[in-house]
Amino acid sequence: MPPPAPVTFREALLYWFKLGFISFGGPAGQIALMHSELVERRRWISEQRFLHALNYCMLLPGPEATQLAVYIGWLLHRTWGGIMAGLLFILPSLLLLIGLSWIYLAWGHLPAIAGIMAGIKPAVVAIVIAAAWRIGTRTLRNGLLCAIAVLAFVAILLDVPFPLIVLAAALAGFAGGRLAPQRFQPGGGHPADRKHYGPALIDDDTPTPGHARFSLRGLLKASAIGFGLALAAWLALAAVYGVDGTLTRMGWFFTKAALMTFGGAYAVLPYVVQGAVEKYGWLSAAQMIDGLALGETTPGPLIMIVAFVGFVGGWTHALFGPAALPLAGAAGALVASLFTFLPSFVFILAGAPLVESGRGNVRLTAPLTAISAAVVGVVASLAVFFGQHVFFAGGQAQPAAIAIGVLASIALLRYQVGPIKLIAACALAGLVLSYWHA
Repeated sequence: MPPPAPVTFREALLYWFKLGFISFGGPAGQIALMHSELVERRRWISEQRFLHALNYCMLLPGPEATQLAVYIGWLLHRTWGGIMAGLLFILPSLLLLIGLSWIYLAWGHLPAIAGIMAGIKPAVVAIVIAAAWRIGTRTLRNGLLCAIAVLAFVAILLDVPFPLIVLAAALAGFAGGRLAPQRFQPGGGHPADRKHYGPALIDDDTPTPGHARFSLRGLLKASAIGFGLALAAWLALAAVYGVDGTLTRMGWFFTKAALMTFGGAYAVLPYVVQGAVEKYGWLSAAQMIDGLALGETTPGPLIMIVAFVGFVGGWTHALFGPAALPLAGAAGALVASLFTFLPSFVFILAGAPLVESGRGNVRLTAPLTAISAAVVGVVASLAVFFGQHVFFAGGQAQPAAIAIGVLASIALLRYQVGPIKLIAACALAGLVLSYWHA
């Protein structure tokens, strides 16, 4: 079987744009889609090269599926290939969430929509519980990692800042990688079987292209450009709205959130809740749960929920006056998305050559293994936070919400029902119950 023909830039752009519209199912589903299409069918990249890129994307902060798209786009068509792959991958979900956020804030008070959201909220709690279970079964392979998870769970409930939890876990892993390296070996990686699907365009033995070879000059140049763009954007916001302006604060806050996104979107949501809900008051806890529900029903990376947070924050603070609430919301969504995703692009475009030349080193990966363990505790605390607001809203038990949440958890954990089907079923249940009690 001959290798496939070289991929044109236009052909790659069409694929990334299509992927942005069909990438439901969270990071696992998105990675599976890319594996099926790029490794198995089109053979743009070999199994081993795909898994090598994926393993390192999973070690970085930020949405791993987006970073994997940027990585493969960069490998195929240099810097602009990576930039366009990432932008087209996230653009559909950004536009959809801006539209859904507008509908939610403008018409969310209607009884039918309120009933639907009442059914979806318990499903969201179940989805978070299932996420904690999945991450835990993959990560907590010994008692030491379990202890790190428990300590992280307790720390987040005691309002310890999320960055300190990540730092403490990294230090524990750094020490553990030297004292007990066998306990901090990275886990199994992607579940796809390691098969060979025929010669690939970028195969196991394909020489590293010139643009993918590591150089200190290239690393510094890409890092400087990325940092310069972020700084210029933030300074522009500060010049127009002031250092304490809502959009300016969003830029700085979501930059920090992007650097804390180890272990996926669920891991950083407690940090977003601490800042966006409790500190800045951009939205309420109930709205945060609704935003997560909308994020689960749209394609693209789940961390795109930051667009909802930014939209509601811009709308709530009426940045451009009462007559321009949708425009203020869209501005908030764009600022939140820009500062959340820009670091991911920089990490790949600056560090991918180093990643290409790197190999597994337990001293390098042990801190990240410990962070992954801490993430399990953090996600479990998120389930407690959401469950408290959904199952005991107003300080009283909500039997209907509890029943839907229990059934949704069983459907996810026992019968492996997909999140889209689950949310649709729970939305229908909430709508029916709203008319039943009317």
